Amino acid sequence: MLEVPEALLEERRARGADRWDEMWEGELHMVPPPSEGHQAIGAALLRLLAPVAEARGLVARYETGLFRPGVDNDYKVPDQLYARPEFRSDRGFEGGASLVVEILSPDDETYRKLDWYASVGVGEVLVVDPDTRHVELFANAGDHMAPVDPVVVECLGLRAQTVDGVLRLTWDGGTADI
Repeated sequence: MLEVPEALLEERRARGADRWDEMWEGELHMVPPPSEGHQAIGAALLRLLAPVAEARGLVARYETGLFRPGVDNDYKVPDQLYARPEFRSDRGFEGGASLVVEILSPDDETYRKLDWYASVGVGEVLVVDPDTRHVELFANAGDHMAPVDPVVVECLGLRAQTVDGVLRLTWDGGTADI
């Protein structure tokens, strides 16, 4: 939406429905709340990935704002974000995340966000299908995100693969199935 009625924004704020909204170069994208399956896999990933990330000097965040540095009306709200602490700000994170995790939802815009992530300096984007446990990885190639196969998340030293309908994560010192 380019022109959003103030009453609609106030109603969404009052109900907490605006916490997933994103602003794409001044255009409001109203995102519905995540499903139970989406939340379940997101919580499992966060529990597993956060300690691995923190051991590498990264901070882990869930559903936080990722902003184009210096711009108020251009931000996304990835499901998870892993970044160096110096990219934090009062409003969330200012570009430069090492890893963004996007969990697919019906009719979502995950793949439309990839080039934007590249443009603000995100290193890698992990895309997870909560139903099939299929996983994809994209790495920053300068002006776009390029697919990476096999799925080895460099910033975490982690391999992700789907084995018999289960998402298997392997890292130095551990393996987990989701």
